[in-house]
Formats: sequence, C-alpha cells, structure tokens
Amino acid sequence: MITKNEFTELSKVHSEFCISIFIPTHRAGEETLKGKDIIVLKNQLKSVKKELELQGMSEAEVKDFLKPADDLLEDPEFRKNMSDGLAIFISEELFRKYTLPLNFEEFSYVSNEFYLKPLVPVFNDDGLFYLLTLKADEVKFFEGSRDSITKIRIDDLVPSRKEDRVGYDHEQKNLQFRTQQGGKGEGIFHGQSDNESESKEELSRFFRSVNKGLLTILHDNQKPPLLLCCLDYYFPMYKEVNTYQNLYPEHISGNPSDMDDLLLHERAWELVKRYFNQNRKIKSDLFLQGYNSGKSSSELKEIIPAALSGKVDTLFLENRSDIFGIYNTSTLDLRLDPGHKIPNISLMNFLAVKVFEQGGSVYLMEKENMPDDSSKVNAFFRY
Repeated sequence: MITKNEFTELSKVHSEFCISIFIPTHRAGEETLKGKDIIVLKNQLKSVKKELELQGMSEAEVKDFLKPADDLLEDPEFRKNMSDGLAIFISEELFRKYTLPLNFEEFSYVSNEFYLKPLVPVFNDDGLFYLLTLKADEVKFFEGSRDSITKIRIDDLVPSRKEDRVGYDHEQKNLQFRTQQGGKGEGIFHGQSDNESESKEELSRFFRSVNKGLLTILHDNQKPPLLLCCLDYYFPMYKEVNTYQNLYPEHISGNPSDMDDLLLHERAWELVKRYFNQNRKIKSDLFLQGYNSGKSSSELKEIIPAALSGKVDTLFLENRSDIFGIYNTSTLDLRLDPGHKIPNISLMNFLAVKVFEQGGSVYLMEKENMPDDSSKVNAFFRY
C-alpha cells in the first residue's frame, strides 16, 4: 500500500538517475512456486544495468546502486508477500518497493525523475476499493480491485475481538445476547433494557477502536471506497463512528465466516462496479460536453500549460501508451521524440503527476474507452 504523502515524496525526487521498475506478480500458484516473478524482476534489473552502463556508470557503481533491489532476489520473505503487481523505485538516496493490487505491465524507466503514472489508480476512483469484514470476534481487512483481493495484516492496528477492547466483564452480566441470522442477518437482543443498551455501547466502543486503527493506513486523502461485510444491524452502528471519508453506503449482508475470499471479492465487486462506472461516465460526458466550448482538449500544447497552472479537473490517459519529449516551461516550446532517451521524459507521466498534485482526477483508460480516442491524452478543464 502506498500513501499520498509517499507518492508526493517520490514525485519530488529529481536526481541524475531515478529507476522505476514495474512487474506483474502472483500471490500463489505455479508462477510463485517456480519463481517466475523473480525471473521477471531479474530481467528488468538486467535491462536497467545495461542502461546505466550506457549512461556512463562503471560496473562497480551499477552494482552498488542496484544492491537493494538485487538483495530482494535472495529474500525468501519477499517472495511470500506478493500481490498483483510490484513497483520499485531507486535513486542515489532512496529505495522503495510496493506490492499493490494492480496489474502492471513489465516495464522499467531510467530518467531523472520517477515514473509514477501506473500508481494513480490508487488515489483516484479507478477500480480500487477496501473491504472490512466485521464480527464481534474477528476483524479482517482487504485491498481489492476489479480482478483481485488481497488480505492486509492489521493485527497490530485494531482489536481483533470485541473482548480485546471492552474486556470480558460483559460475559459475567445478566445480559443474554443472541444473534439469529435470517435472510438479512438481523440481531436480536435478549435481556434487560439497560443491559441491552450497555452491550450496544460495548459494540460501539469496539467499532470506534477498529475505525481508529484503520485510519493509521487509510489517510492522506485516499479515495477508494471502503465496503463493510457484516450483519445488518452492525452497519448503522459502524457508520455512526466511522470517520473515513468514503465509506460505501451499501454493505455486504451476512456473516463473513460464511464466505471465502473468492465469494467476498465477487460480492464486493458487484456492489462497487456501479460506483466506478458511474464516476467515469460522468467525467467522460463532461469532457464531451465541453469539447466545443474550450472546456476540453486533446492537444498536448494546450493541456500541459493548463496542468501546470492547476486548471485540469480530469485527465484521461491511454493505458499502456506513452509520449516522450521535452516541454520548456519558460518558452512554452514542446518537442516530441519517437522514444525515451535521457534527457527527455515521459510527458504522460509528467501530466499525471502534475494533475494529481493539483487535486485533479487521473484515469488510465483503454484506447477504445477514451472520450476522444484519436489522442492519447484528453483533459477536462476547471473554470
């Protein structure tokens, strides 16, 4: 998981050599057992080493520069904790790695800045979501996408059981609480009204503790919706104490113990896919509506200065594509090149970072889904 602060920190790094590596990975299966992900990483590191040597680094300097990444190849714990994609960033003074539920293309980039475009779906409404399964005796947290779901360890952040938060005193009281699961998993309290109120307050305190713990990782203005899977009467209680900005208004009804990870993912995606499709369509429609009035553009020479001045509300970028060149911010001259070669940069990465920093939305889209598919870059402006 990567935070907005970390993304911003990476975006501000400018050095003689900044290395960005992206590879697809697997959580389990034959690819993991045979070390195929490690082989892919080795191949990308070989490509980076060759490029650094072409740029004038000695073999010893290259070895020292890439040592943190080379060390991963021999780390058995690293191999055990893969997700759908791996992102690695290396500069003279920095080394970062992130395992994320994103399906990256195998790719490496050597420049004077990091390549961050593939990470923007983490922070914009672009298919990523969180899932919290909530029971009085067990709490689990997942990071999900259209294609996958990954359990995130939170044992040290939240109480795993209600008893861990409120103690075992309630077991000794006269209250008898019984949950009967009907079609909607309603809960029924039995006992004196004051004890019923006390038990509800215990649950409320437990949920507050869970919320507080989650906020240590759900911060920095992250936008992915947070879904709950729980009994129906839990949801309004958790909603009342929740402080995460994007708690999803619907929940997965039922006992989480009755669902494996595959079913949880299926039911979660059924709920949130409407949310993602709707948001994209709204933004795409706004782009098309503004095309003839100057509120939209597919021209780089118009979009780049607008992004630099914070005027881009929404940026659409063709996925698995790029545009390389140099933009002179003083003369406003734009030079396009057929490929990447230092000192030129990825202009699409440059735009993604600038729009993100200015609070705009960035969508990576397949060519056929671009509002104007005649261009790799579309933008809807703020006015």
